[in-house]
Amino acid sequence: MSRTVAVTGATGYIGGRLVPRLLDAGHRVRVLTRDASKLRDVPWGHDVEVVTGSLDDAGAAADLCDGADVVYYLVHSMGAHGGEDFPARERACARTLSSAALAAGVSRIVYLSGLNPGTGLSRHLASRTEVGRILKQSGVPTAVLQAGLVIGSGSASFEMVRHLTDVLPVMPAPRWVLNRVQPIAVRDALHYLEAAADLPGEVNQDFDIGGPDVLTYADMMRGYARAAGLRAPLILALPVLTPWLAAQWVNLVTPIPRTLAIPLVESLQNDCVVREHSIDAYIPRPEGGLTGYQRAVELALGKIAQGEVETTWAGSSALDAPSDPLPSDPDWSGGTVYTDLRTETSSAPAERLWDVVEGIGGENGWYSFPLAWAVRGWIDKLVGGVGLRRGRRNPHRLQLGEALDWWRVEALEPGRLLRLRAEMRVPGRAWLEMTVEPRGEGSAYSQRAVFVPHGLAGRLYWLAVLPFHGVIFRGMASRIAAAAEALSPAGPADRTPMKETHS
Repeated sequence: MSRTVAVTGATGYIGGRLVPRLLDAGHRVRVLTRDASKLRDVPWGHDVEVVTGSLDDAGAAADLCDGADVVYYLVHSMGAHGGEDFPARERACARTLSSAALAAGVSRIVYLSGLNPGTGLSRHLASRTEVGRILKQSGVPTAVLQAGLVIGSGSASFEMVRHLTDVLPVMPAPRWVLNRVQPIAVRDALHYLEAAADLPGEVNQDFDIGGPDVLTYADMMRGYARAAGLRAPLILALPVLTPWLAAQWVNLVTPIPRTLAIPLVESLQNDCVVREHSIDAYIPRPEGGLTGYQRAVELALGKIAQGEVETTWAGSSALDAPSDPLPSDPDWSGGTVYTDLRTETSSAPAERLWDVVEGIGGENGWYSFPLAWAVRGWIDKLVGGVGLRRGRRNPHRLQLGEALDWWRVEALEPGRLLRLRAEMRVPGRAWLEMTVEPRGEGSAYSQRAVFVPHGLAGRLYWLAVLPFHGVIFRGMASRIAAAAEALSPAGPADRTPMKETHS
């Protein structure tokens, strides 16, 4: 039955995969987003109605729910992203949505929460449980789907397992690696989410959902190693690694930043398994049955190898991420704006030069002084930033608003302009802008780094890195131009990623 469906968190990992499924099922979909431009390059972005705002805004929540039959609540702050008061903020957002849904006559709320071990809840899980309670008491029938670790290409849980296993043949680990967990494949989580819209009107309860396998976290790492063709890691469970220390370890070894590693690790301190199966009375299992962990890993690795990752954990901006537009001139801020401008010409046609620009970052690197980029990424990790290892969703094509290593794509005009906004920890705001223009039979490349300092610390930071910029940005511009000349005319799909073996 076709419905009007409202979705919060549509630019997140789960929401970005659920929306196209809802559209394929014939529903009219309305989404709430703080920045509508982030949907411009999403394949389904022009097929949905967009409400601009956030759940802090009662007016935006009312617009989202107006005329909707079902509302999906897929937002949460992941702990440190929302600051120390994130439980209060999550409660307030849940109440705002609840009031709007009740006033609009919404018939069903569907909320994705985490598996509840019953005792010893982390702040993150306790907050999500509280949100579920608020939604169930809203007066609108609510289905709270409680899932454990979601395994799929680009999910935070999968990326944590993948990078820990890839990097460490011997891993000292906290005792929680021996706790039992029940992961669920992302395709199965989406199956239950989509079907929950059809639950009977009187249903207002929690449902545990999980895959067919109950494993330890150590088992998951060994299973990943088998699927990836790696030697199984030797895992040493130690009693001395506290959750805080373990989160720092995850932060350093994987692309997962500290703000996300802390709630993920805290959620693993207890067994995290399905405790009840009441969902089976209402929603049949997927055709062919639930996906086993090993198969889920194989599917995720296949998507990554083919460059077909739909969404990633890095797709959603942190709540405290900078969002000011690039200053157009030094007067914009009423203060200082530092710039570094480089230009190069290339004998390659503009479209070939653009292929190099759009393919920058991730496995292709940054075309200059790779050690300096790596060191800066490690420093950012140490101070709690995102680091340089978030990579990219697709090896050749970018979308507006998506993450690219420690940057986020702020402006994208295919064939001409790429502007990246830094999300690393710096005392100020930083951008990197790259433009391509035809010039005769060749092309011209322009590269501009812009930094708006915060106070004295920002000015001192710029002065400290200025000598390195002279080397890094000059080399980067010249090598991008040279890479375009060396690129096969067949295009980026046939290109072997350019490893940064040069300095």
